[in-house]
Order: sequence, then structure tokens, then C-alpha cells
Amino acid sequence: MITVQTIVHVPVEKAWEFWTKPEHIVHWNFASADWESPSAENDLQEGGRFKYRMSAKDGSASFDFEGAYVSIQDKTFISYTMDDGRKVSVSFEPHEHGTKITESFDPENENPEEMQRSGWQAILDQFKAYCEANS
Repeated sequence: MITVQTIVHVPVEKAWEFWTKPEHIVHWNFASADWESPSAENDLQEGGRFKYRMSAKDGSASFDFEGAYVSIQDKTFISYTMDDGRKVSVSFEPHEHGTKITESFDPENENPEEMQRSGWQAILDQFKAYCEANS
């Protein structure tokens, strides 16, 4: 498993809302300014599915990030399985400065683990920036 984390300077309830609501996901779910997330669908319940479109702004590449939820513990924990079979867990913990978010995921086999870690961390950093700018 690869783990990334951050501390977001918002309460857990706000972090959870921004993480799970499609109208927020489209504003942070990309690793760099030359990418975007033009659409997001999210059925946040055990057995529910999510689908987030991720696209290069210049139109050169795009893909759907999809999976199914395995476990949801309201405002504290999410686990899901991506369509390629990899497992992911995300925890939301109260912290003296807001919310500590820890995301762990099975690596894929195409790219070096450090590249995967930096990409997922960059998306988490985008999430942090979005939360703090919109709270």
C-alpha cells in the first residue's frame, strides 16, 4: 500500500462534504493545473459506485476513475475497490488544526510507486487548497 496524507484547516464535516459531493469533486480532483475533472457521479453508500472524469485541458488525454464502495463510516472512513481491483481507504480524523486525511491505496504496475505517490499527493494537495479557499 502507498499512503498519502494532509491536514486540511476545515472541520471534519466540511472536509467530508467537499470529498463526497460531485459539485465539489469537479473543482479539486486533478493533479495539476493542466488537468481538470469535468464531471463526477457519486453514489455514496456501501455497494454504490462513483465515476470521476479526469481530462487534460488540451484534450490530449482523458480517463474515468471508477469504483465501488465497500465500507462507509459517516464522516470518518471510506473504503472502495477501483474497477481494476485495487483497494483504497480514506480516513478523516479530527485534528487540532482541522482534519487529518489519510489515503492508502494499492499501487498499479505501470508506473513507479514514487510517481504514483506524488500524483495522489498532488490531488490531495488540490483538495486541501480547494477546501481552505472555499470555507
